[in-house]
Amino acid sequence: MRFLTCCLMSSVVLLPAAAQAVKIKPIVDTRLRYEGVEQQGIARDADALTLRARVGAEATEGPFSILIEGEGTLAIDESYFSGVNRKTTYPVVADPETVEINRIQLQYKGKGLTITGGRQRINLDDQRFVGGVAWRQNEQTFDAARVEWSPIKDVKLDVVYSWSVRTIWGVDGGTRGFTNRPQAMSGDDIFVNGSYKTPYGLLTGFFYRIDEDENVVALRRNSSNTYGLRFAGSRPLSKAVKWNYIVSYAHQQDNGTNPLDYSADYFLAEGGLDIGAWKLGAGVEQLGADRSVLTKATGARFPAGFAFMTPFATLHKFNGWADKFLTTPAQGLTDYYGSIGYGLKKVGPFDTITATAMYHRFNSDIAGIHYGDELNLQLVAKMKKYTFLAKYADYQRKGIASYAGDADTKKLWLSVEWAF
Repeated sequence: MRFLTCCLMSSVVLLPAAAQAVKIKPIVDTRLRYEGVEQQGIARDADALTLRARVGAEATEGPFSILIEGEGTLAIDESYFSGVNRKTTYPVVADPETVEINRIQLQYKGKGLTITGGRQRINLDDQRFVGGVAWRQNEQTFDAARVEWSPIKDVKLDVVYSWSVRTIWGVDGGTRGFTNRPQAMSGDDIFVNGSYKTPYGLLTGFFYRIDEDENVVALRRNSSNTYGLRFAGSRPLSKAVKWNYIVSYAHQQDNGTNPLDYSADYFLAEGGLDIGAWKLGAGVEQLGADRSVLTKATGARFPAGFAFMTPFATLHKFNGWADKFLTTPAQGLTDYYGSIGYGLKKVGPFDTITATAMYHRFNSDIAGIHYGDELNLQLVAKMKKYTFLAKYADYQRKGIASYAGDADTKKLWLSVEWAF
C-alpha cells in the first residue's frame, strides 16, 4: 500500500509544468548462464542453465521521467537447489524461476538535485553495504524514496528511505517453508551517504539504519545501525603507472527489532597498481565479531557470538566468488587477498579481453580459526553489445568445519549477455 501511495503522490508532484517532446528509451537486458557447483558433502552436483531477461522503457519529458521494467528468469535445466524450489539434494544456485516488476519509478532530475520514488536500483559506493546484487539473475531492488543533492561543487548528499527490499528469491520467496528467504523484506531502512571529492580521492561518511519488520528471527538479527568513513582514490606515479587505494572503517550495533545486543567493527585496506595493461592488487578486509553478545529478552549471554553483517550488500563481489561467506561466521571474518589482471583491446572481433586471477585466505576475527583458501579465475570478452564470461572458483576448507556450509566447493560459470 505504501508503494502505491508513493507512486500516486509522485505522479502528481512530477507533472511537468510545460509541454515538451517525450523521449522513449527502450530497456532490454538479457543473460544466458550456466552455473555448475560441486560441493563436498552433497552427493549430486548442481547444473543450472538459466535465461534472464529485463524488458521495459523509460519515458523522459524535460527533467521528469517514468521507468517501468519487468524481469523474468527461466530455468532451462533446473538440476539445482534455487533456495526455494525444494531440490535440497543439490548445492545452492540462487537463481529461482520468477516473473516480476523489477523497477517502476518516477524521477525528477535537475541541476544538482535528483529525486526518485518507487521501486528502484540502488548501488552505494562499492556496494559493500547497499547494492543491487546484479550478479544473480534476479536483481535486488528497493521500494524507496531517494534524494541526491549536490549543493556545491565536489559535495554530494544521498539520502534514501526504503520500506521494502525486493530480494533475489522472487515470487516463490518465503513460501514452501523457506521463510528466511522472502520475496520482500519490509522495514524502515535509512541510508545516508555524504561525500566530498578531494584532490587525492573521494571521502565518504555514511550511516545505514536497518530495522526489519519481518517476523523471522534470522531476519530480525539484521536490524542494525552502521556508521563509518571511506576514502578511495588514485594517483599517477608515472605516465604508465597509477596507484589505487581504499581505506574504510565502520562500527555496527544492534537496532530496533534485533533480539541481540551486540557491537562489531569493520575495516578495509586495499591498494593496487595499474602498470600498462597489467593490474595488481592486494588488501585485507575484516568483519569483526563480538564475544559478549546478550539476548535482549532475558539478558542471558548468546553463546554463539555474533559478527558484523551487511545483508543488503552485493555480497558476491566480496570474500570470494564461491559465496561461502554470504553470512558472516559468528567468530567474524578476516579476508587477506591478492589479485593480478591483464587487459587487451581490439583482439580479432572483440573490443576488449580481460583476464583476472585472485587468491583469498580466510581467517576468523577471534578464536584463531583458518576457515580456508580460495582461488578465483575470470575471463571476460566484450564485442559491441555482447559480453562473454568464463569464471571459476575453488574454495578449499582447512581444519574442521567452522560454520554451516563450510565445505570444499568448486563453481564454474559460462555466460553471454546482450543489452540494448
